[in-house]
Amino acid sequence: MTAPSRWDNVRRYVRPSSAQLRFSLRVALATLLAFALAQVLTIPSHGLWVILTSVLVTQMSIGASIRATAAFVVGTLGGVVYASAIAVVIPHEDTIALAGVLALTMAPLALASALNPIFRVAPITGALVLLISGQLGESPIEAALYRLMEVILGGAIGVMVSLLVLPERAHRLELEAGARILDQLAHLLPKLLTGITGKLDVDEVQRIQNEIGISITGFQMHAAESRSERLFSLVARPDPGPLSQTFLRLRHDLIMIGRAAAVPLPDKLGHRLRPLLESVAALANNYLHDSATALVSCSPAPSFDRLKVALDAYASEITVLRGEGAMGCLSSSELERIFAFGFALEQLEQNFSDLEHCLQENARS
Repeated sequence: MTAPSRWDNVRRYVRPSSAQLRFSLRVALATLLAFALAQVLTIPSHGLWVILTSVLVTQMSIGASIRATAAFVVGTLGGVVYASAIAVVIPHEDTIALAGVLALTMAPLALASALNPIFRVAPITGALVLLISGQLGESPIEAALYRLMEVILGGAIGVMVSLLVLPERAHRLELEAGARILDQLAHLLPKLLTGITGKLDVDEVQRIQNEIGISITGFQMHAAESRSERLFSLVARPDPGPLSQTFLRLRHDLIMIGRAAAVPLPDKLGHRLRPLLESVAALANNYLHDSATALVSCSPAPSFDRLKVALDAYASEITVLRGEGAMGCLSSSELERIFAFGFALEQLEQNFSDLEHCLQENARS
């Protein structure tokens, strides 16, 4: 095997985990920088809190690092202010008094963290201010100020490393997550569209639906993180809200289609509708895959015209069947399912139009 081919194999194996590898490098570098700075500034305990903070706030993307740093600093500030105030107001020279002060500190801080996640680190900070200050010969006020400065320093290191060292933007992760959703929809939709005239694997459909739901949650998380990056971006980014809502509506459309297609229609209708639905399925599959590519590359949306014609052809055939009286022999449940199926396809067409608009907005950015 030649050297170039070996290198190609290495890149092929490494590429799927490239984001994780860059993240590990940023964490290692943030740790080393925090440790070096702690030695230069002679921070006690080898700069433990500087190092821990830099590790905790260095996230997969710039936006996530900014959000984590803001939450960590605010939570630490709340913890040190309240804990130092309690420690100053209430003497705690013996063990029993210290236990009482600790309880008075932990209960309100735990309540604050339960009410607002931004105060999640406040109880930990409060406990450290009370318990460690005495061990290091510091007053509660001094311990509080030291912890706060160390956290701010560690947070600054984490954000700077995230910005400057192989930066990973949440906006790019957001687009990749959106493309995965579109690919999952492209995989599931043909199964559902052909299921109404054939046999549908309900368990597999449920599994894919759950995976799509998880992917949408991941997209929304990256979208929230990307908002933090707009302070550091020179390029205007479109609001991810409409695209997120479109994903949710498309998933609901597929749920409705799946329920309507749970039991196949009688063969006398199936042989008329099957070719039309197969055409819709093939075109929808291509459209969603092309949309995923357009989303990641920020290129114009693919043409929706052929898919719209196929959907209109199915609706026209339903009208023809009703005019011929072919639906008169169907049971009430079968009629409900075929009308629900048609309604879901109408909603699907509208949401495909919304998706096209979102892709055009993304391309213009």
